[in-house]
Amino acid sequence: DGSVSTDAASPIQDAQVQTDTAVLGYSRAFGLWGTSGKLACVEGEAWVSGSAKAAGQPRSRSVNGLTDPLLRGSINLYGAPALTMKEFPDYQQDLIIGMSLYVTAPLGDYDSSKLLNIGNNRWSFKPEVGFSQAYGKFTFDLMPAVTFFTDNNDFLGQTRGQDPLFSLQGHVIYSFRRSIWASVSATYYTGGTTTLDGKDQNDLE
Repeated sequence: DGSVSTDAASPIQDAQVQTDTAVLGYSRAFGLWGTSGKLACVEGEAWVSGSAKAAGQPRSRSVNGLTDPLLRGSINLYGAPALTMKEFPDYQQDLIIGMSLYVTAPLGDYDSSKLLNIGNNRWSFKPEVGFSQAYGKFTFDLMPAVTFFTDNNDFLGQTRGQDPLFSLQGHVIYSFRRSIWASVSATYYTGGTTTLDGKDQNDLE
């Protein structure tokens, strides 16, 4: 729930959006070639309402429907073998290297004549690599990733494109004992500039 920032030259100003979302997800862990992996899928139902001034005139819209479904596959490449339940309590982490791929499909609720929508009417693909190193009670995680977007060819009668969005996420985790831990985390984003019919919108993330 909050305001949406827009460029000073944009005809859309004073935008406010409230979103409520219910999410259903399924995840399955498995062993593959002796290492551990996971498949997950997430779908949501969203209730969205918004208001703004478009060229000085007040506008509002309320809509509910399905979100774009998210699919994620991940596999550990090093340091995280597939374990039985008996082996799991004795496992001690050292270095883990893994990778994942997030995919969102353009199946969410979308109206090409409206600016405020639940779905994005485009595909996105996010490959990510993860590194996790344990030192005593500390664990250090680092995850670089990049998200690629296909074009939305039906955005208010225009084609909306978006450059790749780069991210770097890090965590420092301290384990007090097996079931209690604390973490300090940070994420940095850059990129993601959008275009309308090839014209740069100067909205670098």
